[in-house]
Amino acid sequence: MAKARRIVVKAGSSSLTTPQGTIDANRIDALVDVLAARRASGTEIVFVSSGAIAAGLGPLGLTRRPQDLATQQAAASVGQGLLFARYTSSFARYALTVGQVLLTADDMMRRSHHRNAQRTLAQLLALGVLPIVNENDTVATDEIRFGDNDRLAALVAHLIRADALILLSDVDALYTGDPRQPGVRRVDDVRGPDDLRDVKLGRSGRVGTGGMVTKVEAARIAGIPVVLTNAASAAHALAGDRAGTLFHPAEGRRMSTRNLWLAHATTGQGRVTLDEGAVEAVVRRRKSLLPAGVTGVDGDFAAGDPVDLCDTGGHVVARGLVNYDASEIPDLMGRSTRWLARELGAEYERELIHRDHLVILTDER
Repeated sequence: MAKARRIVVKAGSSSLTTPQGTIDANRIDALVDVLAARRASGTEIVFVSSGAIAAGLGPLGLTRRPQDLATQQAAASVGQGLLFARYTSSFARYALTVGQVLLTADDMMRRSHHRNAQRTLAQLLALGVLPIVNENDTVATDEIRFGDNDRLAALVAHLIRADALILLSDVDALYTGDPRQPGVRRVDDVRGPDDLRDVKLGRSGRVGTGGMVTKVEAARIAGIPVVLTNAASAAHALAGDRAGTLFHPAEGRRMSTRNLWLAHATTGQGRVTLDEGAVEAVVRRRKSLLPAGVTGVDGDFAAGDPVDLCDTGGHVVARGLVNYDASEIPDLMGRSTRWLARELGAEYERELIHRDHLVILTDER
């Protein structure tokens, strides 16, 4: 961490807000102090910040985070500008210019959007600007979104080829359970799945407290050293001192950013069942999925949605972006693309899911 030339730092809402859920100017200033100090040493910093929805609560007269998507989007619309203005003012104390970058999951998936985001971030860094990234909550939907800024931070780290990632949480490290309970131990280093064997998942799908499951997942997909700690320990983490939990990068080739998004930041909107030949072609031979290999379809999805691919036993083996609506697939199942083109038209002579839009979700090869 001390030698890293480019670092992504992510702060969750709990690190930036008061107990009542409103933006805490003092916390923001304290974190900016730390980031500016590391920036002054010549390190490039990209800051991924939550808090837009929280910043919009007060102006809208809301006392708690809304549960419905439309009101969340409205709060984000009001709060995003206020939050960025606060960062602009705070970083200006150090004569640092900041730039706002709002991303959607679509920006990671579509090649042209992906390149534009990569170019923008690279140019901001080249100009000495500190980018502040957030998910564009005003237009993101429940179906296709990052789901958590931890995953967004991991994908941004891939996008800019960062050397390290720091995730700031409301707890100082990863624990085997709720750190308030007796017998729970702190996990200082994670080198592989064995180090997570004793970590308990709660009912809500979280590890311990503070939404740890998404942070562990982000650390797993980042492919670079990741430190998980709290905002109070941010200076120590950035300096390379022992702070929080260090996730060591796994060996092997890193996935593309698009496939990382598809595997870890999406939820299948339906299921398509494959025969054994299709499983062999998709999983082991990395081929596109053709209609001939499909034996069943479940769910209500549209062309372009992420869909889970299942084997004959119902196990999910892959996920991909489908080229057809769910209602169209029953008439295509078991048919060759040549037959479909002859009987239904040339537009049907295409894959159900192209291999470039497909990621394997099983270790079986």
